Amino acid sequence: MIKVEKISKSFKDTKVLQDVSFDINKGDFVAIMGPSGSGKSTLLYSISGMDNINSGKVMFEGRNIGEMKEEELSDFRLSKMGFVFQNPQMLKNLSVFDNIILPGLVAKKESAENIRKRGLELMKKMEIEEIKSRDKSQVSGGQLQRASICRAMINNPEILFLDEPTGALNSEATDQVLKIVGLLNEDGMTIMTVTHDKRVAAKARKILYIIDGQIAACKEFSVDTDRETELDEWLKGLQIIA
Repeated sequence: MIKVEKISKSFKDTKVLQDVSFDINKGDFVAIMGPSGSGKSTLLYSISGMDNINSGKVMFEGRNIGEMKEEELSDFRLSKMGFVFQNPQMLKNLSVFDNIILPGLVAKKESAENIRKRGLELMKKMEIEEIKSRDKSQVSGGQLQRASICRAMINNPEILFLDEPTGALNSEATDQVLKIVGLLNEDGMTIMTVTHDKRVAAKARKILYIIDGQIAACKEFSVDTDRETELDEWLKGLQIIA
């Protein structure tokens, strides 16, 4: 689905990404780990076209996103990609439900009736239908993050990008979000997440560990394994404290 070929990114004289290459296949769940400032989020933004790269290329289903014009790229992200951030980006003047369906209405690829129907189905699946009419200040952090996942899924994207999705959540809310993300992947959704949380990373099938803008190590889990234990042992073997 996505082929990342030797991408590099610099801010002034600082190299943030250096010749990074890897593939994401349909149905993959890839977690990006690494210390603060290692380039994890920059890598996610570069792959999704939210950030420009200095060299290399990102091929998405055979298309070079670096060659797209801004309007074309914006439409491409809207229809092909879903995004969930650490701090949910909800508009204050809209209800939770209206925030969820907004990207679908903007895309204009389906009728408003179908978009509203899917929005309600997603909220029911995420077990947050009771907050439909509330605004962002009237719901918990976990509910708001689940609403963000609904919004990211409203246009049936090909891939879901998550940037520290549980970073601002307590343990209970984290468990709720992890359950949902795991189920989405089991249903075939391709996922790439940036995380410091080993519980999140252990949900993935593949771990890329980034240090100083380069992939320092890669780990793929077998199907039947205690992933948290295996991840701990792998990190210890790399002499990485996480």
